[in-house]
Amino acid sequence: EVQKHSVHTLVFRSLKRTHDMFVADNAKPIPLDEESHKVKMAVKLRTEYGSVLHMPTLKENLREKGGSNTGDPYGHKQYSGNQGQELEYMITGTHPYPPGPGVALTADTKIQRMPSESAAQSLAVALPPSQSRLDANRTAAGVGDIYRHAGVSERSQPPGVPMAVMEAGGNKNSALMAKKAPTMPKPQWHPPWKLYRVISGHLGWVRCIAVEPGNQWFVTGSADRTIKIWDLASGKLKLSLTGHISTVRGVIVSARSPYLFSCGEDKQVKCWDLEYNKVIRHYHGHLSAVYGLDLHPTIDVLVTCSRDSTARIWDVRTKASVHTLSGHTNAVATVKCQAAEPQIITGSHDTTIRLWDLVAGKTRVTLTNHKKSVRAVVLHPRHYTFASGSPDNIKQWKFPDGNFIQNLSGHNAIINTLAVNSDGVLVSGADNGTMHLWDWRTGYNFQRVHAAVQPGSLDSESGIFACVFDQSESRLLTAEADKTIKVYREDDTATEETHPVSWKPEIIKRKRF
Repeated sequence: EVQKHSVHTLVFRSLKRTHDMFVADNAKPIPLDEESHKVKMAVKLRTEYGSVLHMPTLKENLREKGGSNTGDPYGHKQYSGNQGQELEYMITGTHPYPPGPGVALTADTKIQRMPSESAAQSLAVALPPSQSRLDANRTAAGVGDIYRHAGVSERSQPPGVPMAVMEAGGNKNSALMAKKAPTMPKPQWHPPWKLYRVISGHLGWVRCIAVEPGNQWFVTGSADRTIKIWDLASGKLKLSLTGHISTVRGVIVSARSPYLFSCGEDKQVKCWDLEYNKVIRHYHGHLSAVYGLDLHPTIDVLVTCSRDSTARIWDVRTKASVHTLSGHTNAVATVKCQAAEPQIITGSHDTTIRLWDLVAGKTRVTLTNHKKSVRAVVLHPRHYTFASGSPDNIKQWKFPDGNFIQNLSGHNAIINTLAVNSDGVLVSGADNGTMHLWDWRTGYNFQRVHAAVQPGSLDSESGIFACVFDQSESRLLTAEADKTIKVYREDDTATEETHPVSWKPEIIKRKRF
């Protein structure tokens, strides 16, 4: 009869079996045997340099070395042991090659690069002796020795014996280099940013913000359906523009013409002439709310993205829709343009980022690493890289193929906006009103800000919808849910001593997903 046990007993028996199974750490390498290590390294040397073993060293180099420093940590005899033998070969450099592609290799066109004296010396010292000398001078390990010490860890090295780095013509052979775990480099110190101005005037959430190229004023769009233009230095209201019939979701000022472009949840995309403060063009075509827009930096092209799952490319002058970029399966939340390929980048609520070919109007690359909606994308002003923001984390990528660089984890909120300046300060603004500042290169989070809502607002109206640096990159402007625009600047009184970087050189654990 089968004895019945309680669930508690069965669980603890299972735990005990698991413990017994793993109590002996069989994955730990056994202590390294020096002799077998020498045998293994000798085999590696023959495999790597077998094709040049017949080339002895120069007599002059050996005399200069004095025969004292030519020893080998892996048990080879010293080269200076063959004092009486004549050396019949020299190191003669590369094979002849033509000076360029498509040029025939002839006696007149051939180029043959001679190695420098230092490179020839390092090659000569690094090369193992020829087969005949090895046979004469070395006693090979027996088969029994090799079997006895089988299973030695590949990366371990004997105590007191440094890893040899073979230099052939100045090039390091990575196969024989000791590999170190990557550690996070020390982040660059950035002064903290502090709030110094709060600008009120809108009657609804401030959804978007842009600074004009001359750095004299900036423009905001709001859920009160107005676009307001503010003086950047004083924060005073200069102008209000009405015309949208629903929330204004995107604004941008052209650097190529005196035009302001806006888009909103009323499906409209408008071009405003700032000399007359009137709408001069409408761009019709989106089937639902338009969430964002950007201007191409070098050609007169406008790109918009919408809740209808498409992005559209418009000719600014003719109002024609050049391409409809379809492929996303949910609302497209953000779009960015750049002069280099890929010229258009979109982030969507379908969790993907797409890099687009502007000429063909087709997707070049789709990045599927994010697990949640991508609401923000920002391009670095100097590096050929970009970042994307999602509630799971912020990710950095390389152009042109979207190769993953690193995750910036810690901002656990819905990230609505990203901004970066030339100093490598990345700002992420979230739906809960928090703002994190990061060092772009290392991903170190050096400051966290949660500004108070303006008096009279509910605490739940704490949210950042957009943020942007001004053209001088000395001020940071945020558009918020408490109907204000907040302006930050660097703390001039801060030093590295008063605000040190609390950083530890920990081993990086980079996840792709």
